[in-house]
Amino acid sequence: MWGCPRGCLPAPEHVHTCVACSFRVACTYLSAREKEDSVLVQAPAYAPGTPIWVDLASHDLEQSSAFYSGLFGWDASAVPAPEAGGYTFFKLDGKTVAGLGRAQSPQQPAAWSTYLLSTDADATAASVSAAGGSTVAPPFDVMGQGRMAVFTDPTGAFFSVWQPISMNGAELFNAPGALAWNELATRDIGTARTFYAKVFDWSFKESPMGDTGAYTEFQIDGRPVAGGMGMGAHYPAEVPAHWLPYFGVVDVDAAIEKVQALGGRVLSPVVTLPFGRFAMVTDPAGAGFAVFEMGNG
Repeated sequence: MWGCPRGCLPAPEHVHTCVACSFRVACTYLSAREKEDSVLVQAPAYAPGTPIWVDLASHDLEQSSAFYSGLFGWDASAVPAPEAGGYTFFKLDGKTVAGLGRAQSPQQPAAWSTYLLSTDADATAASVSAAGGSTVAPPFDVMGQGRMAVFTDPTGAFFSVWQPISMNGAELFNAPGALAWNELATRDIGTARTFYAKVFDWSFKESPMGDTGAYTEFQIDGRPVAGGMGMGAHYPAEVPAHWLPYFGVVDVDAAIEKVQALGGRVLSPVVTLPFGRFAMVTDPAGAGFAVFEMGNG
């Protein structure tokens, strides 16, 4: 089983600092012999409820690999086991940053999924039910790598949980080409706050956003881990509540030009706020995400 290539680093002070990979030790594939010989990886040093992974459901793995490799410089590495169904890990400079899997049905739209850390997926499933959420896929084992489950919160937003065994999540965060933030868009932010507080013990901090209302910063032990905002009139009625990943880029203007050149779409002009510049975009299949300018790291 792989060890951390960078050694142990301190835990982050807040979400906008570089967390590197002190606990993000991942193995994309273990042989049967390795599984017998390995020991369980210690649970990540982050609290349950922290976003630790994102992956994309796609109907065209080749197209998706080409788009994101061209946009972020990712290398695609497919899991060799046939039972993995072509599941692919995206890597940046040798570090795992995201995943890609085949959509499970023709009706399933291409979309990014956010995974929150759980130390006990079955217990989390019970908490989700008690708090008014729904179970889409109950907890199940994933090839000895961990256990996962898929849920919707009471406002309709899909999210997943990951209970690590051998794979702890992404190995790089808060850098150009890596996951930098996760944000919930919902038409009932009050209900969402109550739900996530009950399931993951999140607290929140609210900040005004002018005419668009307030922005919610979800926190664990005083540290921001995700964001949330109400879906205003600028969202088409058919767009459901959803979690959106933000990926870091050096130059957001250059990034959206590249998105378009690679066949994606720009959903919003560049937004400039005190903490940075970002834009909402989609890949060629319509999966939404944001690009967030963070310079050279």
